[in-house]
Amino acid sequence: MKHTRTYLLACGLAVILPPLQGFAQQNSGAPTPSVKQVPTERDGQHDFDFEFGSWNIHLKRRLNPLTGSNTWVEFDGTSVTLKVWDGRAQLEQFETDSPVAGHIEGLTLRLYDPQAHQWRLYWANSKVGILDPPQIGEFKNGRGEFYA
Repeated sequence: MKHTRTYLLACGLAVILPPLQGFAQQNSGAPTPSVKQVPTERDGQHDFDFEFGSWNIHLKRRLNPLTGSNTWVEFDGTSVTLKVWDGRAQLEQFETDSPVAGHIEGLTLRLYDPQAHQWRLYWANSKVGILDPPQIGEFKNGRGEFYA
């Protein structure tokens, strides 16, 4: 089964948010005693699990970033993401086509650092054949921030 996922690429920074997860709180009506809770350190190893599988994708990339341009080029294609090292790494291969930018074959390698609780996202384009320096970051409060 193929799913559709949309990506926005601007200024060399890709921000991909996982599906929102809801939560419920039960209120018994009784007063709650004051209990100091120690926050648990967030693991983050499963932040990209939503990517596993085969997808139809739609990309939008800003042309001439950091120039004030608001012109975007759009691509349609497919993406397949595989789980590696029991989820501590992922390998994504995708292909897209655009009337403006042509055909792109790309590869993303995601590696999880359990000590830092962060991901490193490496990108390669088949036309260049070089693994770019990684974007490094994590998800906090439902927002992914990755910097290169």
